[in-house]
Amino acid sequence: MEEEVQTNTHELDEETLFVVSQTFKALSDPTRIRILNLLCCEEHSVNEITETLNLGQSTVSHQLRFLKNLRLVKFRREGTTLFYSTDDNHVMNLLHQAIDHAKHQ
Repeated sequence: MEEEVQTNTHELDEETLFVVSQTFKALSDPTRIRILNLLCCEEHSVNEITETLNLGQSTVSHQLRFLKNLRLVKFRREGTTLFYSTDDNHVMNLLHQAIDHAKHQ
């Protein structure tokens, strides 16, 4: 039996509403979706992301900064190279559910 999730919008404070809207804003951009989907399985450097997704480095850097500010990705430094990976499994699950939903239509 599937568990029903009930949310009362009267219980949402302004901060929660803002975070939820920012999360959906992050997932509303095709470039950010492509980046998150690439990073879901393993970390990649900025150069690897640009090459794999055929995007400009400034575009990738801008989108990674946006995602990092929302704490959806994190990075580690190895010398002068930054390696990015996902930092929020809840959002990644939401993204994968949306992708699965889109593929079933």
